[in-house]
Amino acid sequence: MSIVVRDLAGLAEWSAASALYRHVFGYDQPEFGISPRLLAALGENSGSVLGAFDASGELVGFCYGFSAVDRGELYHYSQAAVVAPSAQGSGVGRRLKQAQAETARATGARTMRWTFDPYALRNAHFNFGVLGATAIRFLPDYYDDGISDRLLVSWDLSGPHVVRLGCTSVTAPAAHGIAAPGPADRAVLRDELIEQFETGRLVRVAIREDQAIYTFEQGTA
Repeated sequence: MSIVVRDLAGLAEWSAASALYRHVFGYDQPEFGISPRLLAALGENSGSVLGAFDASGELVGFCYGFSAVDRGELYHYSQAAVVAPSAQGSGVGRRLKQAQAETARATGARTMRWTFDPYALRNAHFNFGVLGATAIRFLPDYYDDGISDRLLVSWDLSGPHVVRLGCTSVTAPAAHGIAAPGPADRAVLRDELIEQFETGRLVRVAIREDQAIYTFEQGTA
């Protein structure tokens, strides 16, 4: 697939990005939409507003983010990245993240952060196995809706993270790309992840037959 990734510009492209976001996530509530005016403001104020276009000029991917600071450290926060169903699995997501990393570096940031569902194993593989990011915090019920546990990921933009010795692992049953799909198993996994993040950070998630294995590097929380 021939893809061009670039900054979005103009009301038509910002609106198309907002529509794609709602379509991919299945949002029909107006409060879950993205304002095109917000995207315009981010583009002018050290944010990232990027689109991926196919050979016909159709928008098939979109990501946006903003500059942030944690204890004096400047980083870029990637709020969302979406890829149209027709383009998923073709490398568009990676292209978007790489372009967003370039935007982040231009602002002076050396790391990029985002959150994702810790039980979605396909996303875990992309974040850890493809990009080489690490998870630095577990955020229970991040959006205060009862179903939004999240991992906060940090991606070193200067080079891949090297896993050191001293790792521990947490295992959980997995099925259909989801870790701990049953309520009882999910509750156990959730508690184990919370405990492990007190002394380390998550560096790898792997699938072995019908199990998900979460590997933590200790002493770097």
